[in-house]
Formats: sequence, C-alpha cells, structure tokens
Amino acid sequence: MAIHQGGCICGAVRYETLDNPTHVTICHCRFCQRSTGSAYMVEPVFRLEHLRVTRGSAATYQHRSEGSGKMVFVHFCAACGTKLYLGFERFPEVCGVYAGTFDDPCWFEIGPTNSKHIFLEVARHDSIIPRGIKAYDQHASRNDGTPIEPFIFEAPQAMAARRPG
Repeated sequence: MAIHQGGCICGAVRYETLDNPTHVTICHCRFCQRSTGSAYMVEPVFRLEHLRVTRGSAATYQHRSEGSGKMVFVHFCAACGTKLYLGFERFPEVCGVYAGTFDDPCWFEIGPTNSKHIFLEVARHDSIIPRGIKAYDQHASRNDGTPIEPFIFEAPQAMAARRPG
C-alpha cells in the first residue's frame, strides 16, 4: 500500500491516497487549462476507494463537460479555493487528483506504460509532447467507451509543428 498525502493551500482540507494511480492523464482541454491556470493538468487517476479525505470536507462544483456532455465534479476547499480532485459521471469508479496538491507532487511516475496526453487539438502551441507516450487529439475513448487509437511521437513534438499556418 502506497499512502501519499496532500491538501489545500490553507490546510483546512487534507487527503491521502491509499494506492498507486491506475494511470496518469495529462489533459490539455480548455476546462483543465482554466481550472489549473496553466497549459495543462497533470492528473493521476485513482480508484475512488483509494482516496480518503482526512481533514475537513471539500465543497463541490458541478460542471457539464463540453467534450462528453457528462458531469464533472470539482472538489475544492471552500476556505482557500484550492481544487483538490475531480469526480466523473462518465467514470464513477475513479477520481483524478490535481497533482500539484500532493505534499510531494513528483512521487508518481509518468511514462509510456501509464500515461497519456489528451485534447492536443487545443493544446498551447508551445507545449512539447514527449516521445513514446500515447497521445490523442480529443478524449482517449468515445462516450460509449469504445477506445480511440492513440498516436505516438517518435521524438519530442512541439504542438506548433502540428498546426497549419
């Protein structure tokens, strides 16, 4: 069992994960750009039963995904506003943690066997996607769960090189 802890800026809400993530999603969609205030979100995904809030309780904002039309549940600290983790109507058995909220945000691996980059069609033009990692222009699966075939770059790829103009 791999216990890793995290929490919000003010310390009112603390959590721990009780296992390693099932995978890591690096999401470049506009929701994640706005939600993080950055170019993309690093999101280790855990089985829901492997996330436990240990102090306080998170407030929840409900957002309808533009991509799937399903609800996304943003769990955050009501005192300081830190976004901590996401729940998904589309994937009710898992949650995605905002990686930067871990006490050690680098404890989990990101590599070709456990990660993927999604929504590259709206990624910042200066984003660089590493070689060997699964990549998708949008989601990695259709709404019905059918997987979409990834593409994999043989060398690091700047998103500007993929866009016309």
